Amino acid sequence: MIKHIVFWKLKEQANNLNKEENALEIKTKLEALNGQIEGLLSLEVGRDFLGSAESADLVLYSEFESKEALDYYQNHPLHKAIMPFIGEARSERRVVDYEV
Repeated sequence: MIKHIVFWKLKEQANNLNKEENALEIKTKLEALNGQIEGLLSLEVGRDFLGSAESADLVLYSEFESKEALDYYQNHPLHKAIMPFIGEARSERRVVDYEV
């Protein structure tokens, strides 16, 4: 199994939305992928409530059957369609992929 974790810091304003609105929209768009892409076992998005200087604004936690399934997800049209929105909203991104 592969775990794919992404942390984002968001801009104060982007996509004609404020940070909180973008966070909610990203969460909604990504979680809608559950059950839509073969090999994606689970996906959830969490919003930070602490708001410290070290905090990210959003985290994506997802699990995949294999490295190939993660690759398939990364290149899937449903995933690709969301990426421009997230790209515009984020100021920083960190990712970790690991096998268990």
